[in-house]
Amino acid sequence: MNELLLIITLLVSFGGTLVFLKVFGKGGLFAWIGICTVLANIEVTILVHAFGMDQTLGNTLFAATFLATDILSEIYGKKDAGKGVLAGIFTNLSFILLSFMWVHYIPAEGDWASEFVRGLFSNTPRMLLSSLIAYVISEAIDVYLYHAWWNLTEKKTGSHTKMLWFRNNFSTLISQFVNIVIFNFGAFSGIYKFNELIAITASCYVIYVATSLLDTPFVYLARKIAYSEKE
Repeated sequence: MNELLLIITLLVSFGGTLVFLKVFGKGGLFAWIGICTVLANIEVTILVHAFGMDQTLGNTLFAATFLATDILSEIYGKKDAGKGVLAGIFTNLSFILLSFMWVHYIPAEGDWASEFVRGLFSNTPRMLLSSLIAYVISEAIDVYLYHAWWNLTEKKTGSHTKMLWFRNNFSTLISQFVNIVIFNFGAFSGIYKFNELIAITASCYVIYVATSLLDTPFVYLARKIAYSEKE
């Protein structure tokens, strides 16, 4: 069941990126980055066993933000990719502030939700701060490497469009590794034992490797969508 749900989440996360691009254009990608950032920061609190290993959720949603950033780089350029990163940063900051206030409200007598909200978001500031730091650093690396690889492939092939798979995968695989290490050790140190944290980080990165490779067709589809819109 967990494996099936993860596959469905992957399809929704990546498919949603294309839908938001098709319907709303560049602004849709900014919006989707914000949506995925908030949902991933909630989902990451859940630990599941799937594909033979323990892993936190949120991996596919976080991967979708990298997919959206790479699409912005590919279609609209480095400046707009940077704006996509800023959209994620401001979303993270807003969520940190609002979720911090949620747990400090004094509930009314008839309230039933506050206990659950406090249970879910009591550790949110630490996790979101770790997420924010990991996001800022890894997304900056992703955008930088994407265009560095692009310059390299353009010199190598003489074409501005060839080897999209190369710049997409190798920018994402490196930046995702940085992201997962910073986030897991920042958010869960002291919560899980060190050997458990290593295992969770390794399993999460395996998922990131899979999602990074699987997002390549979606980047090609996004470019096709954008080019067809221009014609």
